[in-house]
Amino acid sequence: MNATLECRQGDIARQDDMDAVVNAANAELRPGGGVAGALHRAAGPELDRACRPLAPIRPGEAVITGACDLPNRHVIHCLGPVYGVDEPADELLAACYRNALELAEAHDIKSLAFPAISAGAFGYPPAEAARVALATVIATLPDCPHIERVRFVLFDTQSAEL
Repeated sequence: MNATLECRQGDIARQDDMDAVVNAANAELRPGGGVAGALHRAAGPELDRACRPLAPIRPGEAVITGACDLPNRHVIHCLGPVYGVDEPADELLAACYRNALELAEAHDIKSLAFPAISAGAFGYPPAEAARVALATVIATLPDCPHIERVRFVLFDTQSAEL
């Protein structure tokens, strides 16, 4: 693996130096709260229009759009599992990260930033979500030779420390 992994506290909608950002989306790919709300607000109404023909998506799936008014080229939208509802949760969460990386590779994206998928309103325990995310990214990157940098962008200090 030749890619650099980074972790920082910050705003996923303000990752100006990344080719793509990952949206912790809802099934309909609509604006909402949390990450989806922040990205849709920053990207403007064109992102909602770009997402509509791609919805709905299922847990573990990922789709890609342009980034509209965001400073990035693309947004990769992933639907993480609702903890305790969508099973097997660990496999579905891993699929989000794997599918996002594979889409990035297919679109010649060299850098992408992930939020903590499913660790907010979807109730996934943060430490377990971090373990699944990191293990999956490390396991998948050798199959994605064009990806040079993966960043985990976490909203608060406690999540960043995990």
